[in-house]
Amino acid sequence: MNPWHIIWAIAVKDWRVEGRARDVLAATLFFAVLVVTILAFAFGPESAKLREAAPGILWVAIAFASILAASRAFAAESEDGALEALLLYPVPHELIYLGKLLGNLGLMLLIAVVITPFTLIIYGVDISGRELPFGLAVLLGVTGFSIVSSFQSALTINLRSRESLLPVLIFPVVVPVIIASVKATVGIITKDPSIDVQSWLQLLLGFNLVYLVVCTLAFPYAVE
Repeated sequence: MNPWHIIWAIAVKDWRVEGRARDVLAATLFFAVLVVTILAFAFGPESAKLREAAPGILWVAIAFASILAASRAFAAESEDGALEALLLYPVPHELIYLGKLLGNLGLMLLIAVVITPFTLIIYGVDISGRELPFGLAVLLGVTGFSIVSSFQSALTINLRSRESLLPVLIFPVVVPVIIASVKATVGIITKDPSIDVQSWLQLLLGFNLVYLVVCTLAFPYAVE
């Protein structure tokens, strides 16, 4: 089979499973909306403070949402020996990781499409005329989170305490993604000339490419 067909088939399978259950999507969306709402009340009614806090709050919500989504990335395959059966298929294990990554990325992008406008509205942020760079920053940031969280989910799939270990393993690795995403988002929202948005986006793209190559090559060893 064509490698792209294999990747797509795995991703579609994950989307169908989640579409039937909707437990991960509902829980993750609820948690992300709750984080944004609670922190909006914490910062008070002053619109200036809310606008300044919006980029950081957005990425806090996305970061924690990625943890919840990653905790279920390989959950279905870990039950009843399905993961072993999947690994026995005569396809490179790297393609399995890319398929799971695509499935997780699709879920995270759906969450980002909902939570980002909600955050902008709640915090009174206007990005008129800057939708394209803002959307690119969100896309690159979410992709970085998905690359790392999907790999770490596979790494901890056979551990009993994987839910508590995932944040410990993921957050130190995604620190560059968090910093670059927040900086780029702040620069786009505030139009601060001292922040070179293009450089931060390029840095974020570079991190994503490096993480993608490393995680893809290391995945066969992580699941053994």
